[in-house]
Amino acid sequence: MKVAIIGATGYSGAELFRLLQAHPHVDRCDVYSSSQDGVHLSESFPHVGAVDGAVLHKLDIEALAKYDAVFFATPPGVSGEWAPALVDRGVKVIDLSGDFRLKDGAVYERWYGREAAPAAYLKRAVYGLTEWNRDAVREAELLSNPGCYPTATLLGLAPLVKERLIEEDSIIVDAKSGVSGAGRKAGLRTHFSEVNENVKIYKVNAHQHIPEIEQMLGTWNGAMKPITFSTHLIPMTRGIMSTIYAKVKQPFSLNDLIDLYKTSYEDASFVRIRQPGQFPATKEVYGSNYCDIGLAYDERTGRVTVVSVIDNLMKGAAGQAVQNFNLMMGWDEVEGLCFLPTYP
Repeated sequence: MKVAIIGATGYSGAELFRLLQAHPHVDRCDVYSSSQDGVHLSESFPHVGAVDGAVLHKLDIEALAKYDAVFFATPPGVSGEWAPALVDRGVKVIDLSGDFRLKDGAVYERWYGREAAPAAYLKRAVYGLTEWNRDAVREAELLSNPGCYPTATLLGLAPLVKERLIEEDSIIVDAKSGVSGAGRKAGLRTHFSEVNENVKIYKVNAHQHIPEIEQMLGTWNGAMKPITFSTHLIPMTRGIMSTIYAKVKQPFSLNDLIDLYKTSYEDASFVRIRQPGQFPATKEVYGSNYCDIGLAYDERTGRVTVVSVIDNLMKGAAGQAVQNFNLMMGWDEVEGLCFLPTYP
C-alpha cells in the first residue's frame, strides 16, 4: 500500500507520518509540501531522522494520482482545491482540514471566511466520526476527518442525544485545548510568554467547529437547538478536555447513565468509560487514540455532566485519520494504533 501526506510539516502531518511509518499495511509513505520541494522532513522535524521517503515533493496531481490513498493535513482551502481531482482519479482521500465537514457551502463560507469546495464533493464526503459512522466510512472515497473539539464533544454527547434524554436547547460545552491545537505557525497568541501560567478564552460564540458539532447533533436528533460552546487555550502542549452540561428530560441514576454509555461504546476499541466518581485527565490519553469519558448526574439541578478527553493530535487528528483509513481499506480499525497512552 502506497500513501502520501500533503502538509507533513505541520503537527498533525508529522503525527500521521509517525503512525503510517509503523503501519503494518503501508509499504511506502511519501510527503508533499507546497513550499519545501526537495527538503527532507527532518529539516522541520529532526526527530524524524533520515527516513526513506521523507524528502518533500511539490504538489502534482498526476504524481499524487498514483497513490492508493492521500492524506491532507493542510490549512483550510487546500484540500477543497486539490481533493476532487484525486477522487475523480480513483484515489482514496482522507482530509484532516475542515474543507469537507460542512454539507452546506454557504455555512462553510460564513464560518471559515473562504470559498467552499464544490457542492457535489461536499455531498459525497463522509464524516468520519468512526464510532458512529462505520458503515459509511467503509464505503467512503472522500473522508472528512472530524475536528479535534468536535471529536471530544460529539463522542461525549452522542448517547444522550441519540436517546433523546436531554433538553434540546440546554447544551453548554466548556472546552480546553493545548497549544499544539493552534498549529505550528508562530503567533502572539501561542507565544510562550502569553500562554505560560495563563488560561485564555478565545473565539467566544464564533469558533468554526460550532456548526460542525451542531450539524452532527441535528443528524442524530432533528429537534436539536444551537449550543453554547466556549474554547480555552491552556499552558500544555497537547490534549483536549471537553466538559459538557445538559438538562435531562427526566431523572435517572448515575449507574443507568454509565450503563448507557458502556452499551453505546461496547464495540468501540478506543472509547473508555470511567467508573462512577472517576473522571479522566488529558495526560491519561496522551499520545494515544483513546477518548476517555467520565459522567456525573446532579439530582439537585437535573443536569448531567460529561467529561471527555482526547489527545488533539491523535484521536482529534492523525490517530482518527488512520482509524478511518483502516476501515476504508477493509482492515481492522485498530491496525497501527494498538498502543497505550504515554505517561506521565
